[in-house]
Amino acid sequence: QGQEKLSCNPKKENGTHVVLCELGNPMKAGARITVDMELSVSGLEDIGEAITFHLQLRSKNSPSPSNASVTVTVPVEAEAEMELRGNSLPATTVLPTSWQWVEGSQRPEDHGIKVEHVYELHNKGPSTVSGVTLSIAVPHLLGDHVLLYLLELGTEGGMNCSHHPALNPAQV
Repeated sequence: QGQEKLSCNPKKENGTHVVLCELGNPMKAGARITVDMELSVSGLEDIGEAITFHLQLRSKNSPSPSNASVTVTVPVEAEAEMELRGNSLPATTVLPTSWQWVEGSQRPEDHGIKVEHVYELHNKGPSTVSGVTLSIAVPHLLGDHVLLYLLELGTEGGMNCSHHPALNPAQV
């Protein structure tokens, strides 16, 4: 009929985390009780696909002790929001009309104006992430003509990087 807050106490029994809630004493015969519980569990990154709760109702009544139990399995889903930010330095580049590409030159300025593209991948959480793959396609040819001459590719922050075979083909 009425709603009451339960007094619950966490403890450890045989290496298992237990939360013990006292529902009432004494209880009237035939009483029906509905209990809604909200549990907050942390550190589930390596737990697998689900976590299992074993719920047990224990009665201390001497004539008919009851130990009814139920198992509840809850799927664990990691959630992380990734955000990709990018810049080009300089933001705008205008190639002079008199500029000519120099075939076979080893000087970078003979292959065009240097533009640096910087991409940052941010995890906005709430979970941690691992094994993330970021693929960036850069158009370097326009038909048979070089559109962008890709000099180098670098990373920061312990990332592994693989690159397209067309990276610096003339070894500038």
